[in-house]
Amino acid sequence: MAVNKDPILKRCRYLGISPMVMGINKQSNRNPNANSRKKVSEYGMQLKEKQKLKFIYGVMEKPFRHYFELASKMEGKAGDNLITVLESRLDNVAYRMGMALTRREARQLVTHGHFLVNGSRVDIPSYRVSVGDEIVVCEKSRSSVKFKDLVEQTQGRTVPLWLDVNKEAFSAKVTRLPNPEDLDYEVEAHLIVELYSK
Repeated sequence: MAVNKDPILKRCRYLGISPMVMGINKQSNRNPNANSRKKVSEYGMQLKEKQKLKFIYGVMEKPFRHYFELASKMEGKAGDNLITVLESRLDNVAYRMGMALTRREARQLVTHGHFLVNGSRVDIPSYRVSVGDEIVVCEKSRSSVKFKDLVEQTQGRTVPLWLDVNKEAFSAKVTRLPNPEDLDYEVEAHLIVELYSK
């Protein structure tokens, strides 16, 4: 399995996103406008938007292209559908629930089998949740110090409107599919559609 080992703060600075989006509470002291002096071509802007989404969700090129093809076949705008598909990944849902500090950590926790979806253990981070699905931390894992600490550390995190989270029960229910208005970062998904449409 390929793993992205880029330094997070450096990559955030290059892509123009806040480290808070990645779940990291740090700020770089370097000049944030250092990259903005360079003139970026249209292709460069499209590529940067694609790299931004790939980096935020920890997805490599091949699965990302597969998600784009899925999004293109769905009803509605392909760019909005792509965000819906990425947001509904199980590792992202675990992160949004507040059961992990970062998406990378959420991915590892899912792989280790700490989550149940509708009563069945799922250890595939790319598993896509649907409306009505209930995601719960395993009974055995709830009593661990790790999950108790995570609930405390993520107490102030904003929960998206499409998730009904119950921190005391270590569970969440998907009330509707996520859409671009629910995001805590800015992305121009239409540029990714233009890039893949060439």
